[in-house]
Amino acid sequence: MENRFTLQFEVQQEMLLREAIALWGISKRTLTAIKFDGGEILVNGVERNVRHVVVASDIITIVFPLEDVSDGLTPQYGELTIVYEDEAFLVIDKPAYMSTIPSREHPDGSVANFVLGYFQQKGLASTVHIVTRLDRDTSGLLCIAKNRHIHHLMSVAQQQGNVHRQYEAIVSGEAISQSIVEPIGRKETSIIEREVRQDGQFAHTDVEVIKYGRLNGCNVSHVRLTLHTGRTHQIRVHMAYVGHPLVGDGLYGGDQQVINRQALHCVSLTFQHPLTKEVLSFCSELPQELSNLLK
Repeated sequence: MENRFTLQFEVQQEMLLREAIALWGISKRTLTAIKFDGGEILVNGVERNVRHVVVASDIITIVFPLEDVSDGLTPQYGELTIVYEDEAFLVIDKPAYMSTIPSREHPDGSVANFVLGYFQQKGLASTVHIVTRLDRDTSGLLCIAKNRHIHHLMSVAQQQGNVHRQYEAIVSGEAISQSIVEPIGRKETSIIEREVRQDGQFAHTDVEVIKYGRLNGCNVSHVRLTLHTGRTHQIRVHMAYVGHPLVGDGLYGGDQQVINRQALHCVSLTFQHPLTKEVLSFCSELPQELSNLLK
């Protein structure tokens, strides 16, 4: 039997049912899907329309419809390093060399493929909703929502700056602690590469130096980076812009003699759970291939 996502909450005062539902952040788009795609809205166990008047102590139950799997996404079965799981989320520790979603170059073996397979094994009637995405060669913490409603709430939280991520990286040269506030846009000569450009989107990265070192006869810096925005390749572009590309990042001028992927790892992820309101915080240590560079 498929396990459909369900929310249940108690009404505090008299109001229209649609007003009570809105208090839980359910978007009009999701409400339409509930109405027309097989969901249910129950008051004290009886199906009602949104014009129904609810009163204090009424129990509202929302049964979300089955979700269609995204086009081009096929389930695969393999090992996932799950850091946290509840009815709303998965937080995983992604290895390097694994895409977050399939691409033309890498159509399978992505996080999304394996998560879909995991969902199907557990009987979850959901597609994969990526909340925080990582580049293929970046490792670390990644959050996935189990339902479109949770994904919507987390997207709002991200827009409001309430999803906090920290990374650690090894960069070329002797970096300095600073805030980098420079707009980022697509480079005109590439469909992949980004660059700092004045017509780009606002982007803000904080850099904190942890320590300096030597690698392959050159100065390097171990830095902690805090993202305040989530632009594509943001850390990689900002660090290259200030003259300290990530070690291993060939796309943005990093030295690839010691490692053939950008030396970047998401070490921390913190956000407020949109249902329980509990603040959740997760940490991940640098993988051995990066920590070995610091010895």
